[in-house]
Amino acid sequence: MSELKIDDGYRFDLTGGHTALDFTNTVSRRRDPAENVEYLTDYGRLVAFAQQTGLVSRADAERLRAEAEAHPRAAAAALRRATELREAIYPVLSAEARGEPLPDGALNRLNTALPEALGALRLEPATQGFHWRFDHEKTDLAPMLAPVLRAAADLLTSSDLARVRECDSESCFWLFLDTSKSGTRRWCDMKVCGNREKARRHHKKQKAGSRSE
Repeated sequence: MSELKIDDGYRFDLTGGHTALDFTNTVSRRRDPAENVEYLTDYGRLVAFAQQTGLVSRADAERLRAEAEAHPRAAAAALRRATELREAIYPVLSAEARGEPLPDGALNRLNTALPEALGALRLEPATQGFHWRFDHEKTDLAPMLAPVLRAAADLLTSSDLARVRECDSESCFWLFLDTSKSGTRRWCDMKVCGNREKARRHHKKQKAGSRSE
C-alpha cells in the first residue's frame, strides 16, 4: 500500500452531516477488524478528504501534494497523525452515540491533542467583525487536522451531541448527525444502508419462514 498516491480521484461519502463524523467514517465495518475497509489509504486521499470537506482550499491542496512529492517521509508521518487522531475521536463519539461509558483513557487522548490544535487559532478581520483561522507553517503537511479536532470538540460540547447516531446496519456502523424532526433516523444513508438492511432482514425472515414450514 503506497502512502504517496497524490490524487486517485476518489470521492468520499460525506453523509455524516458533520466534519468530525465524516472524518471518523473514513473507515467502514469497524466492529469486525478482519472486515475493516480503510479509505485513507494514502496521503493523497487525506488531502482529497480535506479538500472535499472544505478544510483546505484547492490551491492549498495542490501545494500539499507538491510538498508531499518533495517530502514523502513527512507525508507518511502526516497520514499516521491523521489516522491516530481519527482513532482518538471515534471512541468518544461512538460511545456517546450508543449511550455507553467512555472507554478508559479515550478522552485523555483527545485532550492531549487539543493544545497544539487550538494553539494554531488566530483572529483576523472579516467583512463584518472577525473570524477564526488556523495558522500553520508552510511545511506542515497536516493542516487539516487542527480544524477536524476543533470540530470534534465543538460537537462534544454542543447540544447536537444528543443527535449523534450510529448506523444500524450490521455491515456499516458509521456515525451521523440525526437532523430528522422525529430524531429516530436509523441509517447513515437510507438509499444505501437502509435499503440493504431492510432487504437483508426480509430475506432472513423469509428463510426462517421456509424452515418452519
